[in-house]
Amino acid sequence: MNKILLFVIVLLAASCNRKPAEDIVLISTEYGDIQVKLYENTPMHSQNFMKLAENGYYNGTLFHRVISGFMIQGGDPTSRNAAPGVVLGDGDTNYTIPFEYVPQYFHKRGALAAAREGDDVNPERASSGSQFYIVQGRKFTDAGLDSADAKRERYAKSGILVNLLKNKGDTTELGRFRQYINNRDIPNINKVIDKYADEVNALYLQKPFNKYTDEQREIYKTTGGAPHLDGAYTVFGEVISGMDVVDKIAEIQRDDNDRPLKDIPMTMKIISKRKR
Repeated sequence: MNKILLFVIVLLAASCNRKPAEDIVLISTEYGDIQVKLYENTPMHSQNFMKLAENGYYNGTLFHRVISGFMIQGGDPTSRNAAPGVVLGDGDTNYTIPFEYVPQYFHKRGALAAAREGDDVNPERASSGSQFYIVQGRKFTDAGLDSADAKRERYAKSGILVNLLKNKGDTTELGRFRQYINNRDIPNINKVIDKYADEVNALYLQKPFNKYTDEQREIYKTTGGAPHLDGAYTVFGEVISGMDVVDKIAEIQRDDNDRPLKDIPMTMKIISKRKR
């Protein structure tokens, strides 16, 4: 009797010490399967992704935008049965998700993140309700990471300045500045930012981004990723198996709008669900 009781106690203790299940989703394509783990500290994004995957929302949608050395993007509901050559990427749910920035979640190779509209129309950086991307990325040097840091700061300040000029009603300066952004005219972008430096810096300091840690730098140098996106988009998960599939999809031939010439539909299935 005592042995049985001891056995039961051991089982109960093991059960109590067992980690709760994680949110894991299987993304299936004709090129193979990708398993992604969703982060606990981005609950709005993770739970939304789980809900859509569980309800079959993504089934039949395409990876509609792929860029080798950068990322693969999907989740546009209008991509389902879209005619060849149609420009995709504008479809979405009827809601957005508030920005959930967690500094330790960054755009390393295999990161799962939410797509969104740009800062000029979306200064709060709210995420698309359904569109997501998986980072393929590339490796960076220290000099490349310094340049990515500067690019992130310039990107953030450009978004602030666009909204500042909108509020001022200065349509002439706004139009000129947007043209510089579209043309990637860095010298003139910096010149206009400098012109409004005091106002821009005051707003920028209210939500600055964190510079890369030594650990993040090492990962970007040895494994790779897309560091210029850090702090601007919500990273809410990562690939735990199937990066070879991501690599295959990223290399597929595409048109001028980065849509693959051959459709890549997906289906999703819940593998594991965190206890809440």
